[in-house]
Amino acid sequence: MKLRSKRKYYFLQAIFLLSFTFVQSQITSAPTENDFETELVKPVKIIKIAEGHYFIDFGKAYFGTVVMHSKKQQNDSLIVHLGEKLNDNKLIDKTPGGTIRYQKAKLNQLDANQNIVISLKADKRNTKVGAIQLPSSFGVIMPFRYCEIENLKIPIEELEIYQKGYYYKFDDEAAIFKSSDTILNAVWDLGKHTIKATSFTGYYVDGDRERIPYEADAYINQLSHYALDSEYSLARRTNEYFINHPTWPTEWLLHTVLLFYQDYMYTGEVEMLEKYYDVLKTRTLMDLERKDGLISSKSDKLTGDFKLELGFTKPDTRVRDIVDWPAGQKDTGWKLANKNGERDGYEMVAINTVVNSFYYYNLHLMSKIADALDKTEDVAFFRQKAAQVKEVINNKLFDESRGIYIDGEGSSHASLHANMFPLAFDLVPNKHKKTVTEFIKTRGMACSVYGAQYLLEGLYKANEAEYALELITETESDRSWWNMIKIGSTMALEAWDMKYKPNSDWNHAWGTAPTNIISRYMWGVTPKTPGFGTVQIKPQLHTLSSSEIKVPTIKGSIFAKYSLTNEGYERYEIKLPKNMSGEFLIINNVSKVIYNGNSINKTEIITLKTGVNTIILVK
Repeated sequence: MKLRSKRKYYFLQAIFLLSFTFVQSQITSAPTENDFETELVKPVKIIKIAEGHYFIDFGKAYFGTVVMHSKKQQNDSLIVHLGEKLNDNKLIDKTPGGTIRYQKAKLNQLDANQNIVISLKADKRNTKVGAIQLPSSFGVIMPFRYCEIENLKIPIEELEIYQKGYYYKFDDEAAIFKSSDTILNAVWDLGKHTIKATSFTGYYVDGDRERIPYEADAYINQLSHYALDSEYSLARRTNEYFINHPTWPTEWLLHTVLLFYQDYMYTGEVEMLEKYYDVLKTRTLMDLERKDGLISSKSDKLTGDFKLELGFTKPDTRVRDIVDWPAGQKDTGWKLANKNGERDGYEMVAINTVVNSFYYYNLHLMSKIADALDKTEDVAFFRQKAAQVKEVINNKLFDESRGIYIDGEGSSHASLHANMFPLAFDLVPNKHKKTVTEFIKTRGMACSVYGAQYLLEGLYKANEAEYALELITETESDRSWWNMIKIGSTMALEAWDMKYKPNSDWNHAWGTAPTNIISRYMWGVTPKTPGFGTVQIKPQLHTLSSSEIKVPTIKGSIFAKYSLTNEGYERYEIKLPKNMSGEFLIINNVSKVIYNGNSINKTEIITLKTGVNTIILVK
């Protein structure tokens, strides 16, 4: 193509993208003030540090600011400190490191009988062009849990002080979870608050450092949000955002189909699939296929024109594999506790096992999406292609002698990631599941908080519930959710600990894997048919002595209780809302099944009806 014609093409492409963005804005409007809620949180603790110096703990971090109301006038200035983290002296850490937030503000005076809102300075990075902008009425807000006041000349009793938190509309009562494991309960609570508090922009964003949506972050956020509330507008707005704002990692592009598929399964609505079907086909990256069906981001087919077709505004955007993040110390330049980063030493070869596992799963889901849209020819096309890719992966990227997957073509290295993704995406043949899961269990939590989503999914799919629960409730290692709680955060961290990612923040929803895993895999509550026409319940609770859960759906709430009786029987009570039926799957060997008081023939699937269903499993 000649230079002039290239310029003309890119100009027309830019015009198309701009016009498409305008149309897009008409389809999914930006959130308004009415989409958000605010909460005035009272202090849970006020401690006098010195004369006029007070420390205030609001209990949990929110994105917001401080509101004061004084009964007395103070004409002298007042210093206010806000922060997420404490130092060794149990005061606000003024140099918290990474992207943990702290800010100092000054009030020239304290006016009596006035609501005074602390004015904060905007962060340059998360308010620049490209970041999600907040409604102007919010002013500047930041994440914080703690407040310190200095030079207070009036009695503290004369001052009312509140944390004003902002978040997208959220029903606190829509979901509950309790169990006999107090650590598990605390991890659930951490995730639930994270999802609520990080909704402050009206989009699923990556945290406070950038306030930008990323597909992988959004996917975990979406799954956890769906486990907690039947509010789908935030997810849909974010999904549509990605149509014109894709991000650079190969696997992040390959999350697009997953995002839209989950929207369909939880809502039952096909409008989004119809509207963006062609975009979803492109985001599978099947244009990058070589003859055997595998794909590579290093393919010469990944041209500038194709990048524009993918939705990038710049044809020179560098699309590359990520596997997990952060990468090794040599690649990031960061001083990391683990020099290999979060990739478990993954060898980044051209034909990448993780990328092609995602590719297979995209093709598999596209066959289901095509079926939902009555595109018969495409159903057959995607099924055939998925079967081909699955066969090639298992022939070329699997080491028969060791019984495990290697990192990619030409590699001899086998990582956690090269095995947990095939397991999570149902690529592993039954005959190899034992060796693959055994290998995975030797690696521990050798992945990031993002990778943990797929590690846990794979383990539950392989009926390794006991080991999965051990990882979720781990208390000795700093690579755990308990570590996030122990160091003082009330939202999930971006990384297991600051030493694993030095620029981390303390408010990252991609760290909430246990929240959706508890609902979708531990309790096993998932839509069997779109929109929860029927529900599948496949519990794996056997190491717990009791548990109860409330799962929100578009058709109403599902209530379930479990207890291990003194006789060792497993007792389940499941209540389905109106217009919903379901299936209860039994995965372990039992000698007797009692359904609603009657013994029934031993079976692996019990049909559930609307209303209360009681099931007793006798081993």
